[in-house]
Amino acid sequence: MSDAAALLTLLAPVLDRLEGENPDDPTLAARLSDALPLEGPTIQAVRAAVVAGLADGWLTPREAGGVRFGRLAKASAGSRNFSIDAVDMDGAGPGHTHPNGEIDLCFGLEGSPRFDGNPPGWTVYGRGSWHVPTVEGGRMAILYFLPSGAIRFEAKPS
Repeated sequence: MSDAAALLTLLAPVLDRLEGENPDDPTLAARLSDALPLEGPTIQAVRAAVVAGLADGWLTPREAGGVRFGRLAKASAGSRNFSIDAVDMDGAGPGHTHPNGEIDLCFGLEGSPRFDGNPPGWTVYGRGSWHVPTVEGGRMAILYFLPSGAIRFEAKPS
């Protein structure tokens, strides 16, 4: 089994929990934090595999503008129709819109990082939202779960 396949196996309970969730629900991040806490065994196993994947270079093999990134899975039945992308960042990334929302699992790697003002853990963006993803105060690894793989890299829509 490849390292990517092993990480996807570890993510199976996460994907089971995310399947069918509404990213427009303002309580989703808190509910995910309760169901899959950052310090719980499931997420700690995912974190260990993510950190190993970063160290080995296979998880984020590309770089643009100081952000390392990679795609773990395309949206498919096996990924519960989410694409799963990974980034390693300590600044700002490219602005983009989430046509179907975005669910992020953020791991602090160095310092006291915050992702768009949020501490490590779960962050959720609703359908049609736009942002410039930004990590301040340190470095983070982030797994982005995109329903149907939908994302548009673009300047802020007017």
